[in-house]
Amino acid sequence: MDPPECSGHSHDHGDHTDDLGLSLRPQMDLDRVQCLNEEVANAGRSILKLHEERLSTRPSLTSPEDDPELLLTIPFTEAVSCQTISIHSLGNTAGVAAPRIVKLFAERENLDFDTARELEPSMTLELLPPHHMPELGTIDYPLRPAGRFQNISTLTIFVESNYDDNGEAGTEITYVGIKGKGTKMKRKAVDCVYESQGMPKDHKVPGGEFGNTDVVPE
Repeated sequence: MDPPECSGHSHDHGDHTDDLGLSLRPQMDLDRVQCLNEEVANAGRSILKLHEERLSTRPSLTSPEDDPELLLTIPFTEAVSCQTISIHSLGNTAGVAAPRIVKLFAERENLDFDTARELEPSMTLELLPPHHMPELGTIDYPLRPAGRFQNISTLTIFVESNYDDNGEAGTEITYVGIKGKGTKMKRKAVDCVYESQGMPKDHKVPGGEFGNTDVVPE
């Protein structure tokens, strides 16, 4: 597969806000972030850095040698609309390589690797090769189609492959940043209310057996 061309993205050279939205790190529920296949516990959480720390090289997230896959699930404290994602790496170094094919899943919690490999993603993204990594900023990749990433409460990032042609290196990521807009809306369970007369079996409500989930203002 040929490397992707340098198009369809923007270079972020400093400001944490632009026409692509604000950093959504304040809306990330960091205590509930989960990462599968990370070599160091909580490394997936640690790369969700402040925007001004996006070029720092430590801490970083790595997968084991010979295994490029990572599965990072990011919950948010409120419904958000995600507009761009930035995934930064040092590039190919000893034993590790930059991520290449990334699949994104909106509103899919508790994914495992088997499911992530088979399930159709909300978007598949091929990151630019390591030599294109900017020295003074990061790359913002637009999330499309935009409707799939609006008013969501979780975003899962599945790193499927990396830029190691020999298949012997793990994947290393030093920063993940997401830009967009918060809605200040929280998802809360809303109990179903039945009539005082009659039996519940006589009033079939779709989803009523398990209750309904709605989005209501905080």
